[in-house]
Amino acid sequence: MPRKYWSRDVTENSNALDLERSVFSKDDPKAIARSLKRSAERSTRRKSSPYRSAMSMLTFYINRAGKNLPKKQLKVLEAAKDELRAAYGR
Repeated sequence: MPRKYWSRDVTENSNALDLERSVFSKDDPKAIARSLKRSAERSTRRKSSPYRSAMSMLTFYINRAGKNLPKKQLKVLEAAKDELRAAYGR
């Protein structure tokens, strides 16, 4: 029986956002931010603002996968946070 990771399940089957497949493996921070923003704004199940939902999902992924991510991808995801802030004017 394969191991089941709860964090993977949250990322793939989030109750708040319907994420684009492989959104966190993209190489472009702007593309990641656009995708998260689009998902957050389309969702009718989220409990907080679109910005907060999108940023929470991104931070969750970084925190749960961070030590296993290549440094290059971690830099891309951290840059995506800045892009997401800019997309929401924060």
